[in-house]
Amino acid sequence: MNTRYLNQPARKEAPCCVLLLRMAWWRTCAIVLILAVSALTTGPAVAQKSECSDERNVHIHALDEMTWRQLNRINEEVSEQRYEAAEEELDRLMTRAGRDQYLQAIIYQALGQVAWATEDYDRASTQFEKALELDILPDETHFALMYQVAQLYFMQERYADASKKLDLWLCHTPPEQAGANAWLLKASIFSRMNNYIEALEAIDTAISIDPNPQEQWYQLKLAAQFELKQYPSAEATLETMVALWPARKSYWIQLSQVSYKLKQPEKALAIMALAYRNQLLDSESDLVWLSSLYSLADIPYRAAMVLEKGMEDGLVSSSQRHWLMVADSWYRAEELQLALQAYQSAGAVSEDGEVDLRRSYILVDLERWEEARVALNTALEKGGLDPRKMAEAYLLRGIAHFNLQSFDDARSDWVAASQSENSRDAARQWLNHLREERRRQAS
Repeated sequence: MNTRYLNQPARKEAPCCVLLLRMAWWRTCAIVLILAVSALTTGPAVAQKSECSDERNVHIHALDEMTWRQLNRINEEVSEQRYEAAEEELDRLMTRAGRDQYLQAIIYQALGQVAWATEDYDRASTQFEKALELDILPDETHFALMYQVAQLYFMQERYADASKKLDLWLCHTPPEQAGANAWLLKASIFSRMNNYIEALEAIDTAISIDPNPQEQWYQLKLAAQFELKQYPSAEATLETMVALWPARKSYWIQLSQVSYKLKQPEKALAIMALAYRNQLLDSESDLVWLSSLYSLADIPYRAAMVLEKGMEDGLVSSSQRHWLMVADSWYRAEELQLALQAYQSAGAVSEDGEVDLRRSYILVDLERWEEARVALNTALEKGGLDPRKMAEAYLLRGIAHFNLQSFDDARSDWVAASQSENSRDAARQWLNHLREERRRQAS
């Protein structure tokens, strides 16, 4: 069984997750302005209570109008991708912030956003961490920032840190607001930590939340199931993937091979046959696998037809191995003429006489003596036969010579065959038969 499709590493999910992280920048780049606007409102102290940690006691803070205008201008510069100018203004504003920790937190957050936008992820996480350490931003902003830090840790391959931050964020976020992407991130983190059980639970949650789960999510789920050797579950996942993305050949192949591994060869064949009818199979390995399944199911005619057509179409190499597979299948299907043609093609690319000897068996059975003699001549001239098969070739060629009335050549071959213990008795019987035939013809 070809298992190359079963060896899908569970670590190929990163691109889709990283793409989501990059997209998150455009959703969060305006947060500086939002914070500044909300900060204009004044009010009493608020105790924000948490179910997963000590409660945070934060106050609603106010910014003066000049600071608000400066933050608004910085936000515009960020939106226009004038990051250097935005960073310079933020540095000046930090100098003016003095001991105002609330303004410091806003500036650290903004500096982190600029660093994120320029793909300086180490600096971005450092700035965000400073904003979190001040522990002064409102819950909504504080924990949104924590989610960004979890994303950055994942991108920096700090998976344990990313998991802790994400779990804390999830603990403070209502389930209906968490969204599927958060659970995708969680699944990706656990997958990188080789914790496939948790990864599977998280990706299942993501799929259940989103009405239109993405293909990459199922790929991550499948990879985790393969790592855990949960092949019945992987089979169910692949059935879903085939239904959702029927043009993806790899899912059909994987489904077939998983079904075969689960001792369902008939199902494995039915899957591959349908993929073949849908013209999805376009490589040598695909067609050899399908042909092998037909052979295992004792449908040699189709086994031969699929592989021979693959060679005719240039998808399967015209090697000795493949022609022998075709020839053997045609022979089992009792299509002897087609088997002979395939054996001849196999013999044409064979360096020894093995294939030509096998072709001679059919020719002898069909009593096509001249063709049998030619095939046996070729087999013996090429050589490469073990002693038993060499003796067998001499014995068969003697029979061909005998039926072609070449008695001297027949006698020579049978004498050679009699030197082998395996064919000695048969050769002696033919030699006796030859003496009787000569006496009969002489009388």
